[in-house]
Amino acid sequence: MKTIITLEKMRFFARHGVMPQERATGNWFEVSARLEYPFEQAMSDDNLSGTLDYGAAYETIRLEMATPSKLLEHVAGRIKSALERQFPEIAGGEITVAKLHPPIPGATGPASVTVIW
Repeated sequence: MKTIITLEKMRFFARHGVMPQERATGNWFEVSARLEYPFEQAMSDDNLSGTLDYGAAYETIRLEMATPSKLLEHVAGRIKSALERQFPEIAGGEITVAKLHPPIPGATGPASVTVIW
């Protein structure tokens, strides 16, 4: 059996970007995480100790989003590494980081990167 925990569309205001103006003014970002995590114990005993603490996972992601980076690729990689350090039971997953209003002429939607492992 494969068990997955998903935290979708978490919103953060952050200062990621290559251009100095992006770092100065900031932008809105959205992060989604899909984590393969063994929660079979929680399925049977209804205890938090048998699953991933969603609040703790959110806090791990929030801390990484608060640290400015030039590239979304770097942010996504830092989030993946931080989650794996905090929760070694993670067996794989998917992290998507989207800049909701990228400074690209003609862009009408977000720019995003996804890491799958």
